[in-house]
Amino acid sequence: MTTEAAPATVVVADERAQLEATLVELEARPQSRYRSTAVPAATVERRAEALGLEDVAMRARLLRAHVLVREGRSERGGRWAHQVLAWAQEREDPFLLARAHRVLSIFYRQVGDLAEGLTHAVQCYSHLTDDEPLTIRARHLMTLAVALDESGSIAEGDRRFREALAIATEVGDVELSLNILNNMAYTAFENDDEAGARALVAQMREVQTRSPRTFSAMELDTIARIEMMSGRYDAVEETLHVMLDGGQSKIEANEGDTPAVCLLTLAEARRLDGRPEAAQEALDRAVLMAEERGLDRVRAQAREEQAALYAATGRFEHAYEEHRAFHRATAALHSAQREARARALQAVFEATEARRASEHFREMAHRDALTGLYNRRYVNERLPALLGEAVVRRTPMSLAILDLDHFKRINDTLSHSTGDTVLQHVAELLLEAATGPMIAARMGGEEFLLIMPGIGLEEAAERCERLRLRIRAYAWGPITGTLPVTASIGVTTSDDGRGTPSSVLSLADRNLYVAKREGRDRVVRDV
Repeated sequence: MTTEAAPATVVVADERAQLEATLVELEARPQSRYRSTAVPAATVERRAEALGLEDVAMRARLLRAHVLVREGRSERGGRWAHQVLAWAQEREDPFLLARAHRVLSIFYRQVGDLAEGLTHAVQCYSHLTDDEPLTIRARHLMTLAVALDESGSIAEGDRRFREALAIATEVGDVELSLNILNNMAYTAFENDDEAGARALVAQMREVQTRSPRTFSAMELDTIARIEMMSGRYDAVEETLHVMLDGGQSKIEANEGDTPAVCLLTLAEARRLDGRPEAAQEALDRAVLMAEERGLDRVRAQAREEQAALYAATGRFEHAYEEHRAFHRATAALHSAQREARARALQAVFEATEARRASEHFREMAHRDALTGLYNRRYVNERLPALLGEAVVRRTPMSLAILDLDHFKRINDTLSHSTGDTVLQHVAELLLEAATGPMIAARMGGEEFLLIMPGIGLEEAAERCERLRLRIRAYAWGPITGTLPVTASIGVTTSDDGRGTPSSVLSLADRNLYVAKREGRDRVVRDV
């Protein structure tokens, strides 16, 4: 007996485990290192696709989508995240549903659709299962909190922020704690709660002392904005001067545009402090960075700040023209956001329809036209993998070949149409018997196959005996008149999945031959 198929399946199972371990590590990386996940995730996706591991490939693609969205490349990131969501919805995969909804919440908030962002944020948290790591739960809570706050539910947002912070503190995730506190502080700033914002910045500073990294660009911008609330422009300068003195490369940027946003904040603080030349210097650097990196949103904001700077220095005509340019840029940005949403959704629609069509035709190729059962082609493709899985899991695999007794007599005496009706009713009885992971197939003519993963010989024989009795006792009279319909069944079991498809089918066929020889209408199993 040879076992060529099983080792190959074991190799695939081993490689799946390695790829999944890589994904677990990538998904657990701190927010500040999100860019570092792009290249290894792409490698995992390509390898998973080559091995036919679609779920692993989708999980890797979602990591790549997250990077794209964080970097501001919303259109592709949103499109990929929607594709993963559609895949996960069809398969009811809670793991990917939770994560895809989270990426899409970020995507929709980024393109200005706060309502849709909140919808996905609620879903990203509701799909979390009880066995999710606490860090993942805290991240999803934070996403929900941000979306609630931006949609006007400030108290609910604050409650979720605090729940997330409690979890991050409990697990000792300093970076996540900083990220949550930063979001809370910026929310307080936006709500003109200076006392609350300063208290949260104090917490950030205390937590940062326990962190191996310095504040990120996003955190520095939040601190600077809060200092500006009371006109402490010297403190803003002290906080953000690193963005100009060559130290920018040492600052973490959690979002693609945050260094440029920091420069805009610095420009505004210098303008308000009566230092227009220094403000223009920071603004020029922000514009240069926005143009180099294609940051349209920052470029639009820079025009607004430039208009304010012109007005502060008495150049009102220039201020008016720059203000008009700001409104044009804002309108173009909103249009681009709408187009990004539309293109992402259209691409998802097309991909979903194409996949459904492909799956439909593939399914048709694997089905018997008369009975709707799987056909021999499907068995030939699926059985090697099932045997390989049995080897890996060390579980039994049983097969049964069923053949209708004297079926030629039904065709010859009555009609082929009547014979077809009998085959269809037998197929229904097989489907009724094929519970759980069992597979029912028509191998051709009046011969059928039952594949029973994880089922040992005793149980397989008992199931086949019940099926035999069910076929014999069926109300055939209206269909075949006085002609009976019975079946002979040959059953075999591989205790640990070892054996080739041809060898196990041959053993089942041998037992079927014995059943026929000993008088038909009986089940014969391995001795």
